[in-house]
Amino acid sequence: MSTLADLLAEHTGLSGEAADHLQTVVAEWQLLADLSFADFLMWVPIYGNEDGRVDSRTEFVCAAQARPTTGPTAHPEDVVDTRLTITDYPQLARAIREVRIFREEDPHWLHDVPMRREAIPVSFRGQVIAVLSRESTLVTPRVPSSLEIAYLGSAADLCQMIADGTFPNPESLTGVHTSPRVGDGFIRLDGSGTVVFASPNGLSAYHRMGHEADLVGERLVPLTKSLIADPFDATEIAHRIHDALEGRPGSRAEAESRPGAAVLFRAIPLRPSGVAAGALVLVRDVTEVKRRDRALLSKDATIREIHHRVKNNLQTVATLLRLQSRRTSSMQARQALEESVRRVSSIAMVHESLSVSVDERVDLDHLLDKVLPMLGEITTAESPLQLSREGSFGVVVADIATPLVMVLSELVQNAVEHAFPEGSAGRVIVHARRSARWLDVTISDDGRGLPRDFSVETADGLGLQIVRTLVTSELRGSLSISAREPHGTQASVRIPLVRRL
Repeated sequence: MSTLADLLAEHTGLSGEAADHLQTVVAEWQLLADLSFADFLMWVPIYGNEDGRVDSRTEFVCAAQARPTTGPTAHPEDVVDTRLTITDYPQLARAIREVRIFREEDPHWLHDVPMRREAIPVSFRGQVIAVLSRESTLVTPRVPSSLEIAYLGSAADLCQMIADGTFPNPESLTGVHTSPRVGDGFIRLDGSGTVVFASPNGLSAYHRMGHEADLVGERLVPLTKSLIADPFDATEIAHRIHDALEGRPGSRAEAESRPGAAVLFRAIPLRPSGVAAGALVLVRDVTEVKRRDRALLSKDATIREIHHRVKNNLQTVATLLRLQSRRTSSMQARQALEESVRRVSSIAMVHESLSVSVDERVDLDHLLDKVLPMLGEITTAESPLQLSREGSFGVVVADIATPLVMVLSELVQNAVEHAFPEGSAGRVIVHARRSARWLDVTISDDGRGLPRDFSVETADGLGLQIVRTLVTSELRGSLSISAREPHGTQASVRIPLVRRL
């Protein structure tokens, strides 16, 4: 499906700033849909003139769509990328020409269902750059409750501010996707900061903070300030609400009350047609969420500590093996012990990376830039070889990182040991290419190449046996080793990056 940016680039000549403003509208308009109990569609003119005028030839394309979480949707089907003409929806053109909100006098019928449609111009720097269509079903007419009246009144103010070009404000976008929503808790303030309406969830949030009485009639700034434990947080929340009453945009803020309840706040100024009309305060009780976050942080810290201790233990094992190899007179035994040191050290480096990771993920580029020099130190004394990495492996989960590092270490070691005559120079390159689905890795050298009767399936060397087992069983990938032109060998590993069962 085409994104908003794709559709704007394809069908309009809007400036980057105007396109960014529409992105800001889309980031905020779930609030409008929930307050309106209605769907919102964004229509942009395809053949508009540079001065913003539209004519009978103008077509509109739907660039984005939002559905309410507070009521039934008027559009269960997807409408994005569909087109309308002025004949289909005359109010779109009128909203642009006259820069004001228009409601259709007669219901609009869609799939035998009557709907009410309103066209809301989106103004940006004195020009209408799009039109929002607010569409709600009329299937079950009834007397609205006090909550619905408060919601609809606030929605009307915000829609007028969109037509004025004063909402939304980019400065208020910080944390908007994790901010409280209408259903979490809704409080309406008048121009003096007095509560004129509080939803049940908003009232419950304040009860958790320690306020036992009703909120209506209370001055919210001093009340909230008195309930928050930390004086700095209390002052910050009070300033956010006061700024909204003064017409300044605000962002999300969090505070903890004296009884230990954690609450998110967001204050939104209401100034339709430039007239101060109070503010909206959205609140959400996140006490349980914070408790779980603290538990997860404690669990993550424990896991990281385990990785750190495993790394230390593996390094101890590697040290003991290295000491043993120095005391061994048999060259074959010494070589076997040195290979074991390399393998244990590679695994230790993975655990070292996981000990500082917060999400059990490993930056393979950073890790391999440590592993390859370690392999180079083992072989430099015997032959002047160059080991290098090309491309990016990116970040992978832990259950891929450990076997993959082992596989790459074995393949690089094989190239170093078998591709070049003793004392000769050469080069080994580890190249990575990553897509959304696959990670393709090649280890290539410019050495003497493969024996004529070589087969990766029947090779009985311990290193290749380890590689085959890890690639097929742990990584669920594929392995091939072939001759490289004009000379040398190339080992190719392909592993899937999608979620594995």
